[in-house]
Amino acid sequence: MSRFWTDKIASLDPYVPGEQPQDKKYIKLNTNESPYSPSPKALEAMALEVSERLRLYPDPNCVTLKNALAKSYQLEANQVFVGNGSDEVLALAFMGYFAGGKPLAFADITYSFYKVYAGLYSIEPKLIPLNESFDIVPADYNNLDVSGVVITNPNAPTGKALPLVDIETILKANPDVVVLVDEAYVDFGAQSAVSLINQYPNLLVVQTLSKSRALAGIRVGYALGHPDLIEGLERLKNSFNSYPIDRVALAGATAAVLDEAYLKEICDKTIATREQSVKDLEALGFSIIPSATNFVFATHPDKDAEQIYLALKERGILVRFFGSNKARIGNYLRITIGTDDEMASLTAALKTL
Repeated sequence: MSRFWTDKIASLDPYVPGEQPQDKKYIKLNTNESPYSPSPKALEAMALEVSERLRLYPDPNCVTLKNALAKSYQLEANQVFVGNGSDEVLALAFMGYFAGGKPLAFADITYSFYKVYAGLYSIEPKLIPLNESFDIVPADYNNLDVSGVVITNPNAPTGKALPLVDIETILKANPDVVVLVDEAYVDFGAQSAVSLINQYPNLLVVQTLSKSRALAGIRVGYALGHPDLIEGLERLKNSFNSYPIDRVALAGATAAVLDEAYLKEICDKTIATREQSVKDLEALGFSIIPSATNFVFATHPDKDAEQIYLALKERGILVRFFGSNKARIGNYLRITIGTDDEMASLTAALKTL
């Protein structure tokens, strides 16, 4: 600890991302990256941008990308906010809409960055337990005295999806605070809440290009919501960093959003591989939580998750183990869906264990 640290820095418990080891080449099934290349149109657009135009600042308003997203979701451009990955979008939303003194409600088992943002902005988390089947129970979000509600749908790391009618129930129960629905994995089998935006001015939907559009490396995320909510995020962004999206990322993201046929192609392939992988893992004795994502959450009744994780790593395969000290999920592994060949290698390695 440095003597120059403020009390705020010293109090933080930072987010720990999935491993990115450099010691050898791994089959990476630990960070929910797509195993497929981005859209060829996106790659072409980014290559064209790598020219003398890089000497110029990017468009701070990301007009072309906002227009593409608005067209894709049948919204207006003033209902779209763009940030440097959905993590930045989430951080700005936490700062702008939830740091008002009251607790913030979100599930006890969900994306662990929420607790980090809460600590950064001095927000008290109000953890709402998932039920025994790892479901979010909408009735548990009634009559809350909170600054807001965050729902991850499908949830992570469980992979379970909440029906749209349940999202609407939570919105109706919390009309006076922002309900943020984090849809990082929605394209793999869940219902998006975007269709509810024009009915509920307190709804903010956050998505990313990192998963279904295979663009984790360019860091582009976005929020969709009422123009007033979007304007609030713009005010925050322009008080911190007016240029969060570089020219290459802006070009690639715009082309990827417009290439809806390629999005469907790689999502369909991922879903098909996921369903086969579930069968293969269940044949080895694993219990799998129903998944609407590009990963599965698995546990084995007779095997220790940490030992499986370490044995797979020794064999050049990375999966995500969150720690044996994690309540209720200490014996689970989160396994990203790779290509058919990668998942076959995983199954073969598990059979030897």
